[in-house]
Amino acid sequence: MYRNFAIVPKIIFGRGAFNQLGDILREKRTTPDSYVVFIIDDVFEGAPLESRIPLEDKDFLLRVNVDEEPKTTLIDSLVGQIRAYHPVKPDGVIGIGGGSVLDIAKAVSLMLNNPGSSADYQGWDLIKNPAVYHVGVPTLAGTGAEISRTTILTGPEKKLGINSDYTIYDQILLDPELIADVPKDQWFYTGMDCFIHDVESLNGTFLNEFSKAYGEKSLELCRQVFLEDHLDKDDKLMMASYFGGMSIAYSQVGACHALSYGLSFVLGIHHGIGCCIAFDYLEDIYPEGVREFRQMMEHHNISLPRNLTTDMSPEDLDRMVTTALNLEPLWENCLGSDWRNLMTHERALEIYKRM
Repeated sequence: MYRNFAIVPKIIFGRGAFNQLGDILREKRTTPDSYVVFIIDDVFEGAPLESRIPLEDKDFLLRVNVDEEPKTTLIDSLVGQIRAYHPVKPDGVIGIGGGSVLDIAKAVSLMLNNPGSSADYQGWDLIKNPAVYHVGVPTLAGTGAEISRTTILTGPEKKLGINSDYTIYDQILLDPELIADVPKDQWFYTGMDCFIHDVESLNGTFLNEFSKAYGEKSLELCRQVFLEDHLDKDDKLMMASYFGGMSIAYSQVGACHALSYGLSFVLGIHHGIGCCIAFDYLEDIYPEGVREFRQMMEHHNISLPRNLTTDMSPEDLDRMVTTALNLEPLWENCLGSDWRNLMTHERALEIYKRM
């Protein structure tokens, strides 16, 4: 059986497209009591972007801090705040920010229509009810969160996404102007998440022509952005992120993302830089990709943190390995059905020790 997966049904792309957000939401404001929840990265507090949000009288603005990876406790808290603000569900949830904020908005929109804690739904296709209407507006490019069916969360027992067709945004708004002033390191690490999506998809055992078509185009755009100099690099990176997300939609990521989950769960390392740290030690699995990645680092004068695991306890190292190896679909895509014999606990531990 082939997968019958959902994709974002409505997309706007173009410089200045953010100005159309109010028009998009107007048709959703169906009654005099209608309101919309805007979830925005708190780095934009007092910044010009926040002043451009098309807030109306009853709307609720939630600023979130994403210095740490999103946790299930944060999602549950935000849902509680929305319910306390108004007894009726909002007509929409709008996420404005990088991948973490987009994941938070997706998770909140799901949990407004599903009982219990967001931790109850970490896994594949556990969500029973569709989400509240939700719109994604990325201010970083690379994670593919704007297009993916996953909202990655750290729970009390694991770091694992809520993976569901209901997670997918109803509308995304891709405005390259919004990523123009991203700090260089953050721009690079987030962009490399996209590059690594492409490498893992194109070298995976789940590869098919659908994924290959999107992955190859995304990889071409990444090379233009990170190895060449183009005036429209922000436009290219935003589309690379979209295509990279589409590439893994019908396949899967691989070893790097699995290992990065362990770094995040135990050490709290953000996803983008965690992927970069892990990928740099996977030359035996992705030799061409790692070679090109190092060229990109050199081109942009990027240095990665080192010796992160030197003083870690055996117990914490074991937790990292367990977290990574629990992501079975990622390893199967990377190494095939015999992956357990190829990526043993000892081999994964040795990779972590090198970091």
